[in-house]
Amino acid sequence: MTEPIRGKVARVLNEREIAINIGTAHGVDVGMYFDVMDAQGQDIKDPDTDEVLGSIERPRVRVKITYVQDRLAVASTYRSKQINIGGVALYPALGYGPIARALMPPNWVTKYESLKKSGDTPDMLDEDNSSVQTGDPVVQVLEVDGADKISDPAVQALEANKTKQAALRKNSEG
Repeated sequence: MTEPIRGKVARVLNEREIAINIGTAHGVDVGMYFDVMDAQGQDIKDPDTDEVLGSIERPRVRVKITYVQDRLAVASTYRSKQINIGGVALYPALGYGPIARALMPPNWVTKYESLKKSGDTPDMLDEDNSSVQTGDPVVQVLEVDGADKISDPAVQALEANKTKQAALRKNSEG
């Protein structure tokens, strides 16, 4: 079995993107998935002897590579869910009652997974408010389940970018 590519977070760029310290020179390509791991891991102790049996790495967030250079790559969160933020009345001045509001169509929005610790920080994210830190290990995900392969316009744009980058590399080599 192939060993996963490993690297580290070089910088938190914003609430959804990180730069990592590995790139095409290390085998990274647009569209690959990586888990950002908890840098400390978790020690597992024997309940009887209190002896440390080993340590396990736990992923904090999964990201997808969106841009690659020779020695660095940019990865973004990509998982999303639909959230109903509630319908709105067309004419709120008419004072619709609670039953009428309950019958209004839902107002769905797409919410993407974020690197924020909480939802009250701005889009530009400093590391104090991020669940991911510079130096956190990243590990390539070798097997991606169907839930991670989503058909989203943003993902389709990433795939188009991957094709464009491959063509540019081919032209510069040829």
